[in-house]
Amino acid sequence: MSAPILEVRNVTVQFGALKAVDSVTLSLRAGERRALIGPNGAGKTTLFNAITGGVSVSAGRVVFAGTDMTRKSAAARAHLGIARTFQITNLFDQLDVRENMRLAVRGLSAAKFSLLGRDALGAEHEARVVHALAVSHLEDREHTLVKDLSYGEQRQLEVAMALAASPRLLLLDEPAAGLSPAERTFLADIIRGLPRDLTIVLIEHDMDLALGLVDYVTVMQNGRVIAEDAPDAIRTNPLVQEVYLGKPHTVSMAGGPDAAAH
Repeated sequence: MSAPILEVRNVTVQFGALKAVDSVTLSLRAGERRALIGPNGAGKTTLFNAITGGVSVSAGRVVFAGTDMTRKSAAARAHLGIARTFQITNLFDQLDVRENMRLAVRGLSAAKFSLLGRDALGAEHEARVVHALAVSHLEDREHTLVKDLSYGEQRQLEVAMALAASPRLLLLDEPAAGLSPAERTFLADIIRGLPRDLTIVLIEHDMDLALGLVDYVTVMQNGRVIAEDAPDAIRTNPLVQEVYLGKPHTVSMAGGPDAAAH
């Protein structure tokens, strides 16, 4: 069996007396699709921040592709192949879609960056932009100002911007939050269509959506991992139902729009 692409080893992130992440251990193989679920305040986004370098790890180690990333900068982790999206869209409203994409890959190019010249990013990075727009079904919107996109299209753009970095690990933080049922279905299809060698970790409150997209599920509460299993087992796990939902709950197998509550 090949070595894991990501190992989180007994990681703790502490803010004063609060342990937002408390001795969490995860291991992901290359190409795995993993859901990270739990109630608000469980520590999911903080764990993402620990993986990407957004916060310092108080204890434990983060190892990516065999390299100890624990003390490396966020930029160094991005260059090694870790990309993410955020709960709140982080886009430039007055620029068009392609210009936002070019900004996203600016740090990957050794050439001087310019929004005006195609050669400034280099052919390889321009090709990444084109491919990511196509995969995210935004190629027909590349010259549209971000402020004129629907919210669903803005979410698609965030995914495209992350993909333009050609990551090996993609962290999606509530990508379907605020979307209509139709937009959720469309976004789910985009995620399903991503290359199978791309490792994906997904934070999502819509359990039908999340469990329909992944191979394995990790459940967190109060900074700790309380359950890990295949989606079908998580759907019927009494502890998960009690802690995450507060009551017995049956999640549909179809992953439709009538999803679990936040």
